[in-house]
Amino acid sequence: MNRQSLTRIRGGDGWIALLFLAPSLAGFAIFYVIPFLMGVYESFMDQALGGKFVGLGNYKELLASVSFRKAASNTLLFTGIGVPLLIVVSLTLALVLNRQVWLRSWLQTAFVLPLVVPVASIVLVCQIFLDWNGTLNAWLHAFHVERIDWMQSHWSMSVLVMMYVWKNIGYDMILFLAGLQSIPKDYYETARIEGAGKLRQLLHITLVYLTPTMIFVVLISIINSFKIFRETYLLAGNYPFDRIYMLQHYMNNMFFELDIQKLTAAAALMVGCIVVLVTGLLQVERRFRAFME
Repeated sequence: MNRQSLTRIRGGDGWIALLFLAPSLAGFAIFYVIPFLMGVYESFMDQALGGKFVGLGNYKELLASVSFRKAASNTLLFTGIGVPLLIVVSLTLALVLNRQVWLRSWLQTAFVLPLVVPVASIVLVCQIFLDWNGTLNAWLHAFHVERIDWMQSHWSMSVLVMMYVWKNIGYDMILFLAGLQSIPKDYYETARIEGAGKLRQLLHITLVYLTPTMIFVVLISIINSFKIFRETYLLAGNYPFDRIYMLQHYMNNMFFELDIQKLTAAAALMVGCIVVLVTGLLQVERRFRAFME
């Protein structure tokens, strides 16, 4: 079979693939791409209907807003604390469970179980445990320690970080386990023969060949960190304590106030930041692959 025949077959397969993908692509365009583009367009107008083009005026007002800056800083703080902590804990557990340890399958099931627990159930347990008259404050009172209003203090950020780590640790651990098991065992045997210790094997073999998986897990963890709004909203409502007032709270409140211009401008900025971050991480992964090749 000559090259022209192969090209013709591949071209036919491509059109068939597009035909099967057309319903999904149409749905994605109608419900995601087109509304987002309309939102970006509205962010440059002064009102929703019959508005005038104001350029970057809405973005200037947004950046000058104290509420937006507070929400953005809280979101960055949460992501900056939660994601590294989640990566470290899940990678440590994956390294432990990659060995033949006692009750390995039970431990894997225990860490993956939070993935199937509904958010409402998690919030209910946290409310019972962290309420002013909850279990934790009852224990503190028994030791003659003053009660703490956990969700109305600076401890609230720590509560959200712990919920985020507990909810996502199983998924990241599975990804790390898959990456660890894909590393050839011959590399470790060669390193042991040459006298490399456990630490050098971890730094020069495990972490090096785990870098593509690491980048993917970081991306997924960052995306999941923006989903913490559900838990925060159910725990503290529309206007929570200042420390846990997130970007999603700001956009949700702008929606209820029908301030479409600030809402769409905030959404566009958040998506732009995510796109820049994802693009940077993907560039790092490409350069790493090219270096390894």
